[in-house]
Order: sequence, then structure tokens, then C-alpha cells
Amino acid sequence: MPTVIKGRGAASHLPGRFETTTTDAVDDGWQADDTEEFAAPRLRTDVRAETARSIISRNNSPDVGFEQSVNPYRGCEHGCSYCFARPTHAYLNLSPGLDFETRIFAKTNAAELLRRELARPGYVVKPIALGINTDAYQPIERRLGITRQLIEVMLETRHPFSLITKNALVERDIDLLAPLAAQRLVSVHFSVTSLDPHLSARLEPRASAPHARLRAMRRLHDAGIPVGVMVAPVIPWINDAELEAVLEAARDAGARSAGYVLLRLPHEVAPLFRDWLQAHHPQRAGHVMSTINQLRGGKDYDSQFGRRMRGEGVYAQLLSRRFALASKRLGFNASREQWPWLDCSRFVPPVPAKKASPQGELF
Repeated sequence: MPTVIKGRGAASHLPGRFETTTTDAVDDGWQADDTEEFAAPRLRTDVRAETARSIISRNNSPDVGFEQSVNPYRGCEHGCSYCFARPTHAYLNLSPGLDFETRIFAKTNAAELLRRELARPGYVVKPIALGINTDAYQPIERRLGITRQLIEVMLETRHPFSLITKNALVERDIDLLAPLAAQRLVSVHFSVTSLDPHLSARLEPRASAPHARLRAMRRLHDAGIPVGVMVAPVIPWINDAELEAVLEAARDAGARSAGYVLLRLPHEVAPLFRDWLQAHHPQRAGHVMSTINQLRGGKDYDSQFGRRMRGEGVYAQLLSRRFALASKRLGFNASREQWPWLDCSRFVPPVPAKKASPQGELF
């Protein structure tokens, strides 16, 4: 059975798919999991400064509601066992497993680059999604404040953007988000996987507890900031029964928009999630993966547009119907007035960029 490492979602340094050499761990019979001497070590998070060359990423995917995104970090200390972004660490010759959540790269020149890119003569204003590949409010943001710097640029230039987070740290920036919201320049979604703090702690060990996310949602709503909820991911036989309860709790906390995403297991995420199931739900692991395979055409994952976020088959249809009925009953996504569009007409060119931050170790 995979070892559970306290405060971490992955159980191993699973090699990335581009590695030319790999190592296999072998049990020689000397392991004693129940003794302190052989207990899995606590892993320190290593954060390094990265001087990025560009900051706005663009996509033409019909499955997502944005064309531009900005990610202030690579890797994410939240450690969500199911995170679809884990395979991106393989491009750095690092493990999508433990390295993804313990070796974080902070784009310290992000605000400077954003000013530069927004100042280009041919720039076309479209809403920017902030913190999509990894959470913009992961724990290290409390110390580095890169996300706050980016929001300051958005406020300065009146550029529309949205963000999604699992961290109540977003409350810190209400002073910036509220004036942006007053001009229809921002919307905030909270990802809520479960209302059970024990399950949440196992699925996403360093994200804010569910009650903290709902509290932050309420505080943003009370400040006039449009808030929504994403039930993501929905995992068969793990948290799927909570769909309606999460939507109701979010509605009570001020959410006016809602969505859901079915569990996605691209590349290295599949074996990592299988290990998580064996560690935390061994009796249910086979049933969970069997259902996932049925949803994905017999595979762990199907990347086809139109299917990757929702799956296919009877279970997917039932889930879609449940979400539609609950959303209608709770009044989610009812009207454009209830969930405001982001205004692209207010944009003003930015002031010249500040000097870049050096690349190196932060701690």
C-alpha cells in the first residue's frame, strides 16, 4: 500500500514521462511503517524565483470559458491528489508527484511582464483568467504577493479578469477586488470539492478547509464582488453524493454562478490518483476506477473536446441532470444581470514596467 505523507497529496516522486532513466522502489522486508524510525519524512517546500519570458498564455479550447490566462506560479503546494496540472512539471524534468507540490517556481517578474504585454500596440483586450494551471493563492502567495501585484496591474489598467481558487487568502485582496467589481472588471469562483473537512484534507491537504472557503465566499459577496462555485472535480463514489449539498452551501454563502468538472486523469495523474485511492480508500479503489473507465471510453482519460470535462455514458448523463436540476432550484446561472459580464471597454494602456526581479532561490 502506498505510504501516506502527512500534508502531501502524492505518495512518491513518480518520474515524468520524458525521463530517460527511472528508478523502482523495492520492498526488502525491512520497512516498518508503524515505527517512528521508518515513518515517511516531512518534506520541506522549496520555492525558487523564476524570471519568466512571457506571462499571458492563450488557448482556443471550446471547453473553457476564457482565451487568455496568467499563472504566477509553477507547481502548487496545495497538493491536490487529482490536479490535472501535475504533468506540467515533467517538462522541467521534475516529478509530477511530490516535486509538483514541494518544488515551486515563483514568476517574480510577472507584474512587469503583464504591463509589458498589455502595453503592446496590437494587444486585443479579452478577459484574463488568473491562476488556472496552479492556484494563484497557494500558501506561498501570502509571503510573496505576486498575485496581488498582478491584480494591482489589472486595477491600474482597468483590465477585466476572473480567478478561481481553493484558498481563503483571496480575502486579503478585497480592497483591490471590490473597486474592480464596481466597474464589472472581476469575478471570483471558489473550487469546493467536498464539505467534509476530513475528506478535503486527504484530497487537497494544504488548501483551505471547506468552511473557510465558504466564509471567504460570503465576505467577497458582502463586499460586492461576484462569486461563484465550481464543484471540481466530481469523483465517482468519493464525493459525487455531495453535489447538491455543495451547491446549496455555496448559494447560502452568496454564490450566483455554478459549474462542475468530472475528474480528469491525464498522463501521470492517473497512477498518482490510483496510489491515493489505494492509500485512503482501498476497498473502493477498484469500483472508482471502473466507473472512471466507463466514463472515458474504457480508458483512464479521454482528452477529446466536449468529453474531457463531462465524460460520457449513463453516469455522466445522470450527473449532468442532477447538476441542472439543482442549479435551477437554487437559481444559479439564471440571468446575465445576476452574473455580470466582464467589461472590456474600460481598458487603458499601462505605465512602463518596473525592473525585473533576479532569478534564484527565495529561501
